[in-house]
Amino acid sequence: MTDRNQNTLDELKKEATVALAKCETIGSLEEWRVTYLGRRGSISSVMRDLGNLDADSRRIMGKASNELKTHLQEKYEDKLQSVNSSQSENSDLSSFDVTLPGRIPMRGSVHPTTLIVREIAEAFAPMGFRVVEGPEVELDVYNFQKLNIPSDHPARDMWNSLWVEYPNEQNLQPFLLRTHTSPMQIRIMEGESPPIRVIVPGKAFRYEATDATHEWQFTQIEGLAVDKGISFADLKGTLDAFAKIIFGERRKTRFRCDFFPFVEPGAEMSIDCFKCDGHGCRVCSNTGWIEILGAGMVHPDVLRGVGYDPEVYSGFAFGMGAERISMLRHGIDDIRHFYGNDLRFLQQFSQK
Repeated sequence: MTDRNQNTLDELKKEATVALAKCETIGSLEEWRVTYLGRRGSISSVMRDLGNLDADSRRIMGKASNELKTHLQEKYEDKLQSVNSSQSENSDLSSFDVTLPGRIPMRGSVHPTTLIVREIAEAFAPMGFRVVEGPEVELDVYNFQKLNIPSDHPARDMWNSLWVEYPNEQNLQPFLLRTHTSPMQIRIMEGESPPIRVIVPGKAFRYEATDATHEWQFTQIEGLAVDKGISFADLKGTLDAFAKIIFGERRKTRFRCDFFPFVEPGAEMSIDCFKCDGHGCRVCSNTGWIEILGAGMVHPDVLRGVGYDPEVYSGFAFGMGAERISMLRHGIDDIRHFYGNDLRFLQQFSQK
């Protein structure tokens, strides 16, 4: 490579460096890039002339040209980053109006199911009931066996229960996603001595079709009271007081016989329709009554199973769906709204 060729590259480097230092905008940088690094720019022009040189000079001049191109490319990118940062800062400052009032951030709220669970817990608290929670993945022995539900009971059918399998383990007790919160009756009675007064809120799971009144996942609230001398009158009085707290002092309650394996006798409890005061309307299917929960006296076999003497102790239990109570309270026509994550629905329950 001749001294003339080297001088050409040195002059080009100096010229490009000085021109780059004067670029203060994205537009001027783009013009610089086209002039020196573009397909028809100065560096490309030098490389096109390499064909006129002898082999040794072409090799040396080609290497030097590539090094210069790489050097200028790096300087260009550094400058581009600097100009972008500068313009971004200036843009932010120019578009920010310090006189504008602050924007109030969107405020979250408690889920409507949580709200009704808390309200129900507060209704039972003055009557001596405390809140207890339990596992959502439950043993078969607690979910069914100790609740007086035999192996041939329909509730054990695979289409109602969601079983948890352990294919690589042997001799494990069967697990399932609990179908109700009633297993906590057994766990509590096994671990404590009467008197007992608890409510147990929590998720329950059943493999069934989803529609306006059924979900495969829902929140159930179980209640249990055990002591000496507890009678069905105590059950009625407790639940009647609860209904009046939640639905209003004017509400009447009705108990009719029903069957649940772990209570005897069993009953379903209804309240007179709060829409029509018992005269009959669409809400109550023209019956004047709305069923809200199931209840009954704890079965003697259940008491014996946890080591209680049914001749000494008695008790009552009840269970209700939290979403159902909320649906009745607020006129919600589809349980799927609770799990749809629709802000238009959820924001109606935001606490101001």
